[in-house]
Parts: sequence; C-alpha cells; structure tokens
Amino acid sequence: MEKGFWSVLLVLKRRGLPALITFTAVIGGAVAYLKVTPRLYESSSRLIFDDRRTSVSDLGRDLSQTSITSLGNSPLANQAELIKSERILTQALAIAENSDGGQNGSTKLTVDEFSQGIRVKTIPATNILEISYQSKNPDLAATYANAVAMATIRDNIKSISSEATKVRQFLQQQLPQARTQLQAAEVAENNYRQQSSIVDFDEQTKSLVQSVASLEDQQRTLATQLQEANSRLESLRQVTQAKGLDTAYESVRGGQDQELQKLRAKLAEQETQLIEARLKFTDSHPTVVKMLLSRDALRSLYAQELSRVAPESGANNSNNNIAGDPISQDLTSQLITNEIERAAVAEKLQLTQNNIAQLRNRLTQLPLQQQPLTALIRKREEAAASLKFLQAKFEEARIAEAQKVSTLQVIQAAKAASIASSPKPNVVLALAGTFGLLLATGVVILLEVMDNTLHDASEAEELLKLPLLGVLPRLPAKTLALEPADGFLDNVALVEPYRMLFKSLEFRTSELQLLVVSSTISGEGKSIVASHLAAVSAMLSRRTLIIDADLRRPVQHTIFNLPAKPGITDIVEGNISLKEAVQPTEIENLSVLTCGGIYGRPSQILESAAMKKLIAEAAANYDFVIIDTPPLSACADTATLAKQCEGVLMVTRPNITVKEVLQRAVSELNNNHIPIVGVVVNGMTSQTEQYYRYPMSGYQMKRLKAKI
Repeated sequence: MEKGFWSVLLVLKRRGLPALITFTAVIGGAVAYLKVTPRLYESSSRLIFDDRRTSVSDLGRDLSQTSITSLGNSPLANQAELIKSERILTQALAIAENSDGGQNGSTKLTVDEFSQGIRVKTIPATNILEISYQSKNPDLAATYANAVAMATIRDNIKSISSEATKVRQFLQQQLPQARTQLQAAEVAENNYRQQSSIVDFDEQTKSLVQSVASLEDQQRTLATQLQEANSRLESLRQVTQAKGLDTAYESVRGGQDQELQKLRAKLAEQETQLIEARLKFTDSHPTVVKMLLSRDALRSLYAQELSRVAPESGANNSNNNIAGDPISQDLTSQLITNEIERAAVAEKLQLTQNNIAQLRNRLTQLPLQQQPLTALIRKREEAAASLKFLQAKFEEARIAEAQKVSTLQVIQAAKAASIASSPKPNVVLALAGTFGLLLATGVVILLEVMDNTLHDASEAEELLKLPLLGVLPRLPAKTLALEPADGFLDNVALVEPYRMLFKSLEFRTSELQLLVVSSTISGEGKSIVASHLAAVSAMLSRRTLIIDADLRRPVQHTIFNLPAKPGITDIVEGNISLKEAVQPTEIENLSVLTCGGIYGRPSQILESAAMKKLIAEAAANYDFVIIDTPPLSACADTATLAKQCEGVLMVTRPNITVKEVLQRAVSELNNNHIPIVGVVVNGMTSQTEQYYRYPMSGYQMKRLKAKI
C-alpha cells in the first residue's frame, strides 16, 4: 500500500502542472457561466390523479380511466404528456391572459415559447403530477403554472363529458333494436314450445322417468300375477279335464240346470232298474226290452235338454263333461274365473309394456327436441341481458354526462418564488469541480500513457527482468565535477548509494575487475555514474582506473578537470605507454585514462589489437577498471569492449530512458551473449529516493554534530 501511495505521488508530481491547469480551466468556465447566465425563477403546482373516485356510476369511472395500450404504459405518464400538448397550452395562455390582464406580458408568448418553459414530472411512488414553469419574472412563473393546472382540469372534464355524451347517444340508438330482438326471441321460443309440447324440459324428463319406473314396477307385478294365474289354470284343467273355457262354461251350466238334474236323476234310476232287470232276466225279455226303450227315450230327452243349455255337450250327448256334483261345479267355476282373470292380467301386461315403450321413445326424442329450444332460450336470455345492460349503461351515461367529473384535482397552487432556481452556484461549482477532477485525471492518465519513458526503479526491474543493483540520487550541480572531490565524498547521502552499488557488484561478481558502463541513449548520466562509482571504489582503497572509451563525446577529463591528452588514441598509435598516458586525480587510488586526440574512425581504434592489449594491461595494473562507452543506440562500441570484460552495467534515468529502446538494447546484448551485470537507476529525486532508499540525512546530521 505504501508503494502504491508513493507511486501516485510521483505521478502527481510529474503531471501536476497540466492537471492543475485543466482543473483551473474547468472551474474558471463554471464561474464565467454563473456570471453570464440570467437568473430564472421556478414555480410549481401539483395535481393528484385519481381515476377511481370520479363518478357515482360505473360508466363514469370507466370513461375517466386512461386506457393502457402497451406494456409499461401508465395513465399518469399519458396525462403528463397530454399536459404539454398544444391544446392544453393554448387554453392555459388564455387563462393566464384573463387572470392578469396581460400586465406580466403573457400575451406575448407563443405556444412553442410557452412549451419550452413548461416542465411536467411525476412524483415517484405517487399519483401526483408536478407542473413547473421557469421565468425571469417570479409572478409570471406562478401565473403560468396555475394556468396550466386549471387548463388541464377543464380539458379533462370536457373530455370525460364528451365521451359520456357519445356513449349516451350510441346507447339511445341501440335500445330499440335490443327490445325488438328480445321480442322476436320470446315469440320464437313460445311457438316452438307449443309445437313440441315442451314446457319444462327438466320437469318433463323427471316426470317421464318416474312414469317409466312406475310402469316397470307395475309390469313386474302383472308378470308375477300372470304366472300365478297360469299355474292355477293348469292345475284346474288337470282336475276338471276341461279343454277350454267354453267347454267348462257349458259343463257348469249343464250341471246347474234343474230340468237336467231331474232327467239325470230319472236316467240314473232307469239305469239302476235296468241293471236289476238284467240280473233277473235276459236282454230279450220284454221287461228288459221295455226298460231299454224307456232308458233310450229318457236319454234322448236329456240330450235335447242338454243341447238347449250346452250346445257343445248336447251335440256330443255325453255326461262326462257335465259338472253334476257341487265340487265339480265349484272347480269348474274357479277355472272359468281364473281364465278370465288371467286374460285380463295378460291384456293389462301388454298394455303396460306398450306404455313403457312409448314413454321410452318419448324420453329418447325429448333431448332432440330440447336442443332447438335451448338455443332459443339462450338467444332470448342473451337478448334480455343485452337489453338490461344497455338500459343500465344508458342511465349511467346520463349521470356521467350531467355530473361533469374530472380525474385531476389541484392539491398545491403555484406561488411566486423568492429564490432563483437556475443557475444554482453550488451545484454548478460542484459539477465543475467533479468534472474538473475527472478531466484532470484523464489528462494525467493520457500523459502517462503517451509517455513511454521509465519513471522509477520498479519499472526498470520489471521491464528488463534484470537485477536492480542500485538507485542513485540526482547529484547537485556542484558535485557533478570531482575537482575538488570533497563536495561529493563528504556527503554521506550521496556516497552511500554508490557504495551500495559497488558492494552489489562485488557480491554478484566474485572477481569483478573490468566493468563496462553504458546506457541506451545520451543524457542518462552514464559518465557521471562511472566517475562517481570510481571515486567511491578508490575511497574504499581499490586501485581504480577510469577509461574514457567514448571517443565521440568524451567527458571524463571535464569531470576531473584534466587535460584531454594524452589518452587512448596516443597509446593505440604507439606514441606513449599506458603508464605515461594515465593521469592521476586528487582522489587517492583513482586514475583516469582520457580519450586523447579526436580520431576520425573511433571504431577502428576500439576494434584494434592495441586496444585489447591496453585493456589487458589495465586489468593487470589496477584492482578495478571502469570503461565509459558510448550509448548502445549510437554505435556498437559497448558490445565490442564488453567482450573483453566481466559484464555491462546498464544506466537508466527516469523520464529520459525510452522503454522500447532499452528493451531492444538489452535484447541485442543477450542475443550476442554479452553478460549484463545489472541495471542502475540514476538521477532519482529526493521524494523517490525516500521510497527506494533509507534516507541518510539523519545520519549525516548526527555526524556533523559530532564534529562540532
């Protein structure tokens, strides 16, 4: 978190000026806007919308309700849009003109100009509409807001009344037709009932079902009775030996006739006497013959009498079928009675079965006859319901037409405002401040995105994936030159970062003797780093030599205030030896080999065998040799010399080193198998230095106090 905080502070310090200019410009624009913008006063009136309690009739409430034609549409929103219509605004202008007599200049406004000042909004979670009007005149703003509210209510009343009138006129035309349809439906239903004999389908069906059930019970009873009669008849026939009803009837009549009874008695007496005579005499005896003639005459008379009473028996001339005794007569009478009863039961059973069949057929036909009747009943009921509905709506329409209702009601009248509503200085300045901060932040971000240079040490380490050997402070101008060197070597805060760098080099390279110091472009301070690192090395009792191999722009002789000659070019040309060309400095153990005379082909000198010999001789005579080379982007001198050394120390500088150039340079060194010892960040500010290094100012102050 602390690292991020310091990073933000560094960015703000780098981009503070353009951000401040941007923010100041936005605030200045807001102040100018407040100065030139005229003051406007706003007045508001409020209307409550209620489409449920507007009429005593249902139709009146229906007419006052705003229809919803699509998903998300609301009556309140529709009413808000209607308020801003030309029709309402024209009425409002007329009302305003009548209310103030044109004293406030209301008649000078057109509908378009008026609509620009009107604002209508809905209060959230309520059915309240707020009508606002802005004007330079507060009284005029209140007048117009109230005029719009009044015009809206009047238009609403007129609209509902007009709709009610249209509905009443329509219903008045439809009522006679509805009555005619009902009468026709009633006549058709009555005619069909008369034709089909259907009065009440349910009751008739129920009655038929009950009748069928009753007849079926009666059928079962008669069937039982018939079966019993057949059984009795069969028994009586077996006893009486009667072949039929007629025979039995004649037998009974013959047995009950008194003349026949007398003749049967005489005949029986004759038969007895004849039997007695035959016992005494033969059949030819005159007595027997006489008795036979008398018996035959009596039989003939009996047959004649029997034919009179029972023709069938008389014709047969037999006494076997005559029920002469009381028991035979009684049984034969029972036979006759049972036969008659049986025939009556059988006939009644047949009639019952026929009735059941007829009733069942009636039940089958009844639903078929009911279907047309049901349709006629439904048509009559629909006509009656339609007539009743139209009559009710007609009365409701008359009530709604006469009632003059409205769905809107004023709950708050507009009043003249005492404080201007626009512009609002606090809001404008707050928005300007917010926008200014956002714009300033955007400028900072844009500049940071467009800036492709290194900003701090962490970026260099993350970008190159190389060890960060040290973070070096920005040196004061008086310490850039090491002649004299006390200004630098006596400053602990300046020396310690270089000492840390030197120790890091020792720890990473066990036998560090030859080190090439270079950078990607000019201006990153590689020569300063090389000279001051050499000074610290000499201070630590290392025999140190600086070789200024930048033959194009040499600066080491300037830093140490030494003559440019003799130098490298003189040694390579063989004019002088290394020992003779090296120049001592006022810093103990530190020597400098300058570039010498300017040569037209520097690369030829650096690629020569004499140069290799020079470096080898320097390594043999000194503990630590630092070679200052040109930037990597300028030429291949660094790569040439690094082949003969332990590695290259890359110097970078915030806001100077370009990331792409640095990456390309490091990539080329790696591809050429040239070792890179590490990276050092040069020229850090004091604020950045507090993050990357523990400050030494406190220790330096204690040291000065100890000397005192």
